[in-house]
Amino acid sequence: MTKTGLYGYACFQMNRVKIALDNATQTKALLLGQGILGRVADVFKEQFSGNRAIVVADKTTFGVAGRDVQNILSNAGIDMDDPYIFDEPDMHAEWKYIERMDDVLSKTDAIAVAVGSGTINDITKLCSHHQERPYMIVGTAASMDGYVAFGASITKDGAKQTFGCAAPRAVVADVNVVATAPEAMTASGYGDLYAKVACGADWIVADLIGNEPIDPLSWGIVQGGLRDALADPAGAKAGNPQALTRLIEGLFLGGFALQAYPKTSRPASGAEHQISHMLNMDHFVMKNGIAPSHGFQVSIGTLLSLSFYEQFLKTDMRKLDINACVASWPSLEKQMAHSRDVFRGTGFEEFCAGEIKAKYVTPEQLRKELTTIRDNWDELKTKLDSQLISVEETVRRFKAVGAPTMPEDIDLKRTQLRDTIRRAQHIRRRYTILDVALRMGKFEEWLDGVFGENGIWRI
Repeated sequence: MTKTGLYGYACFQMNRVKIALDNATQTKALLLGQGILGRVADVFKEQFSGNRAIVVADKTTFGVAGRDVQNILSNAGIDMDDPYIFDEPDMHAEWKYIERMDDVLSKTDAIAVAVGSGTINDITKLCSHHQERPYMIVGTAASMDGYVAFGASITKDGAKQTFGCAAPRAVVADVNVVATAPEAMTASGYGDLYAKVACGADWIVADLIGNEPIDPLSWGIVQGGLRDALADPAGAKAGNPQALTRLIEGLFLGGFALQAYPKTSRPASGAEHQISHMLNMDHFVMKNGIAPSHGFQVSIGTLLSLSFYEQFLKTDMRKLDINACVASWPSLEKQMAHSRDVFRGTGFEEFCAGEIKAKYVTPEQLRKELTTIRDNWDELKTKLDSQLISVEETVRRFKAVGAPTMPEDIDLKRTQLRDTIRRAQHIRRRYTILDVALRMGKFEEWLDGVFGENGIWRI
């Protein structure tokens, strides 16, 4: 295997999905293409020989593909339970559905075949884990990168939480089925995938200062075909098979990268996801009472992250007063106290103070970090320039696919978003551009650059 490029591998010019599967720890089969739904029984028999099956879907996804999957499996001689169909409108991944699905699966030894996207996948994933058995997913939309990711994002006790559980053993995605999904779901998936541009930049900086070294394999899996996957937003919106295939593959690869790098979600998540998580912690909903999709929240977070990076790259590091940055750096005790004040009355006081403690650096460590960035500035700028896409171009692409470009697009007030960004730095120990800004003493200045007179979201 020959290394090439920034952190990638030359072999990623070959079949990136095969490489990802070869290095996946949980998913063993992926079938992606046009008109391949009829082969779902072959995949099931290969992975779950001799087992019964139970199709899990909602009313919409059962009509789109679930009924066909039920018939295909049954006609192939696979023993079937009656399908379980959630019939609630606007269903979300909430704990009450976990309890219901747990009850269903506890009464059978059947392998669940989830037919749907994010919500159905996460519910089936976690409940199958509770029963200590694998499952498979038949995807119906290019809406998020969680199909083959480990863990399920579920709302419990009023808060969005990630519960540890295995990724699907097998995945089938018929592009013809995915093309029938609402445009907003495709736009959401595009936004979720686009986040890998920004979170990749976060990893580059974290690697430079020794905070979290880049893993070449997982980097190559998620970043190797990213530009191709994002190249045709208008085509993806229109359901163009080639554009959709690239988008779906890119989303799958994001999940595979997490299997290849089980330490953290670093390959697929950076500052942009912190903003999404903060909105979830605030229980933010739009005027219709529904939370914006994860991909739409991340789209806004990505634009913020890219805007911060544009200001970072315009900084004359030779003039950065490192002594002043170190002298003004608050003690750990002050930072934790501030975090508790920021989140007072929310129930997250100790959690966020703990995250601040986990990523705190001493004044001398801060000096070393800023000196490393300054002394390697030309090389870092070159890598970031290669990784990043401009805010202007990102806005163009988001508009082409139908993803939000303004806070108002998801009913979010600009003043509220500004406050969300400030607090988002507290909720995760991962080093991102938000931490770069804070440690350089530039956080408020860069916020002004976003929300000020010449910013993308002028207040």
